Amino acid sequence: MKYLFIDRDGTLVAEPEDEQVDSLEKIKFEPNVIPALRELESCGYTLVMVSNQDGLGTESFPEEDFVKSQNFILDVLSSQGVKFSDILICPHFQNENCSCRKPKTGLLQEYLKRTDWDRGNSYVIGDRETDVRLAENMGLKSFQYNRETLSWTDIASAIINKSRTATVERNTKETRISVSVNLDQTGGSSISTGIGFFDHMLDQIATHGGFRLSLKAEGDLFVDEHHTVEDVGIALGTALKQALGEKRGIVRFAYALPMDEVYAKIEGFSTSLLNEKITASLDISGRPFCSFVCDADFLREYVGEFPVEMVPHFFRSLSDAMGITLHLFVSEGNTHHQVEALFKGFGRALRQALKVEGTALPSSKGVL
Repeated sequence: MKYLFIDRDGTLVAEPEDEQVDSLEKIKFEPNVIPALRELESCGYTLVMVSNQDGLGTESFPEEDFVKSQNFILDVLSSQGVKFSDILICPHFQNENCSCRKPKTGLLQEYLKRTDWDRGNSYVIGDRETDVRLAENMGLKSFQYNRETLSWTDIASAIINKSRTATVERNTKETRISVSVNLDQTGGSSISTGIGFFDHMLDQIATHGGFRLSLKAEGDLFVDEHHTVEDVGIALGTALKQALGEKRGIVRFAYALPMDEVYAKIEGFSTSLLNEKITASLDISGRPFCSFVCDADFLREYVGEFPVEMVPHFFRSLSDAMGITLHLFVSEGNTHHQVEALFKGFGRALRQALKVEGTALPSSKGVL
């Protein structure tokens, strides 16, 4: 679950000169706040209001005045499809030194005790420095709203279009691997595994997958190539999975193309529909499965220093770590072309499946 902890006065509604919204005449919603919140909710964010209301319940700020204004604000938002799951209010003056006044976290202790929500994709939004400090105290990122310099449109766009990046370190007694991916940038990849042809194949995945890949692997190549290839598959699959996040808006399904005399097909699909010229098919399903079919055995044991028996094992390791359903089929032909077609084909399929077309989660289950 992802939360947005949102201030009220100065953020949802304009703050009057006396800093007290105690009548309906003083209520004015901030520009574009309602469409922004609707879009954020549609992307799976749960809204929580967190507000300091100095002296609420005192003679200078009767509770009934607050309730009337608060209910009007909530009713307007609700009529437009915007609902807050929780309302947290501190009624104290600053000099009372309470534990619940922002930037202190007293109001939010129940959330901080829980482990069932996504802190990496939850935010505090408010117009004051106290909101920024509240986020720091909660270990979250923040957006300091300002209608001139950081509008609600800006905030919604920044949250929804969060950069799809990830960095993974995998260190064992056999290998040390660092991999970073950026799914929304191309070119500039840097790859070093100690196996030249494998580097070339990984670059084919990144190039045809349309993403940037930085990967450095040091393995026990003096033993053989198995550990390095397997662990690179695990680390790369893990990084791709992390970068995808919730997978909202992605195409999800994909297929790819042939190379020279080598062709492939998707098992179980009509050949008349797909013309039997598909190298790889995949589904970013959250369910790991890998099917590898070679129409003829590889005629060579190695391409360069890369053992071709590791090709299916690499893709199986990657699909397990990434949580994808992957089908690969390759026809007979030149071994170099067979292997390269598989890596290129996987890259092209990945490019199609990673593409973002909207904000909806592409699953009738509501989760991937």
